[in-house]
Amino acid sequence: MHILPTISTLFIVVSAVFMAVGIVKVRNGQIAEHQKMMTYAAVSALVFFIIYASRTVFIGNTAFGGPEGLVPFYTVFLIFHIILATTGGALGGVQVYLGYKRKLAPHRKIAPWASTIWFGTAITGVMVYVLLYILYPGGETTSLIKAILQG
Repeated sequence: MHILPTISTLFIVVSAVFMAVGIVKVRNGQIAEHQKMMTYAAVSALVFFIIYASRTVFIGNTAFGGPEGLVPFYTVFLIFHIILATTGGALGGVQVYLGYKRKLAPHRKIAPWASTIWFGTAITGVMVYVLLYILYPGGETTSLIKAILQG
């Protein structure tokens, strides 16, 4: 079993759930509960990132192990996911900052974009996990450190 990818993917799902609850809370005027849920969402996303980055450096990323004919499609999908994740993470950081600094006008303006991108990140992240570890056997895994030292 691939425990670290499973745990990190779980944290992204948990982050999206907290964010969804936080959106409902703010729409119902429950600002303190919104702040709490969004903090939990941000912490969950940060835990994901720490696990993901640590695994990438020390253990490595797993190559796609599915049929060779699907590799180009998987690669394009993965690039799309990475763009979403990078954009979503950056917007999430901006949103946390704006929210805590009470800069609510820009916070409200960015929120629909940030949340949509983050939900897209969570969904595509789960899909990457399913493609790498559920539908097909994982390919080779090489750590960044190993690749640097051997290169």
